Amino acid sequence: MKFERACIPLGCAWSSPFVRWQGSLAEVSSMDLAVHVTRDALAARGIEPKTLTQLVMGFTVPQNDSFYAAPWTAARIGAEGISGPVVMQACATSVAALVAAAAAVESDTGENVLVVTTDRTSNGPLMIYPGASGMGGSPQVEHWVLDNFAADPWTGEAMIATAENVARAGGLSREALDDLTMLRYEQYLSTLANDRAIQHRYLQAVVLPGKKGASKEIATDEGIHPYSRENLRSLRPAVANGTTTFGSQTHPADGCAGAIVCNQAEARRQSKGEGVVRLIGARYARAEKGYMPKAATMAAQRVVADAGISFDQIRAVVTHNPFAVNDAWFCQQTGYPAERMNQYGCSLIYGHPQGPTGMRGIAELIETLRQAGGGIGLFTGCAAGDTGGALLLSVEP
Repeated sequence: MKFERACIPLGCAWSSPFVRWQGSLAEVSSMDLAVHVTRDALAARGIEPKTLTQLVMGFTVPQNDSFYAAPWTAARIGAEGISGPVVMQACATSVAALVAAAAAVESDTGENVLVVTTDRTSNGPLMIYPGASGMGGSPQVEHWVLDNFAADPWTGEAMIATAENVARAGGLSREALDDLTMLRYEQYLSTLANDRAIQHRYLQAVVLPGKKGASKEIATDEGIHPYSRENLRSLRPAVANGTTTFGSQTHPADGCAGAIVCNQAEARRQSKGEGVVRLIGARYARAEKGYMPKAATMAAQRVVADAGISFDQIRAVVTHNPFAVNDAWFCQQTGYPAERMNQYGCSLIYGHPQGPTGMRGIAELIETLRQAGGGIGLFTGCAAGDTGGALLLSVEP
């Protein structure tokens, strides 16, 4: 799908820090997290909630009262008169939510759409499904997070099995994946320089009210392990005879991210003359059964072809890469240099809350291009069910 009118005001894409699951956000509903982070992000950018015309909300892990997610969140941030669709598309939720917002702007240029993506993988719900026809009326039980991490019901395989399948298909070695993981860690470390000057452009601190008036602030990512080549080399494969270790795959996390989508004139007004992020197009893809990491590359190839450009014309790429295999396959298939990808880090290093992961990557892509003086950027990532979603955009003065 192609876009002609939809834009993000430069500076109006943000993310909370990500916190490793069972950490500081383990007891905070992702619905509450969305309210606190979004309200502060809008205030920091001088955006009045009453000017918003629609809310698109994305999440993948149900929370208490999330049946009312969009209208409830809108009311709590001071935008009582709006609502909109709720999107749940596994790890491609952020791309899908932005596509829904862009479609609204394409059909009505007066739309000023807030996109909110949020998730808590910590303490996922235990679902009990009635089983009246079963023996003794025994119910079916599903742990929403753990059971779905464990296996795709279509393939019967865990996601890590898809990484090993693609590693074999591409002839990707353990050493190459360890080296790529180390590069991604070093790229993330670069964003911590100068008192995290780069991260301050897109990370919105989480400020939680305390029970007795004192607030709690989370301003930085939590739970990132220190990496070294020696430590990576010492890890055993996560599956027998495999290439992926617990070092070259991501970890579950909690977080929230968002953006504003509107027409170009409104985007220039909201960015206060800083420029706009023009959305060019988006694509989804599905790889063959059990080869999930391939889907991110497939989606990227499709959206680039739709735009009539080559990968040589793309100034920066950011990926959602739950496995180092994802990026290794992408580089092998497209010829794109690994060093020009994920310059501000990626989900392989800072974790994966699912719904908001892609939005954080897109915010980082925007800032990468902004620092480079503009140009075309690509975000792509895989998602459960051997699927993937990609978004092509351009940062312009």
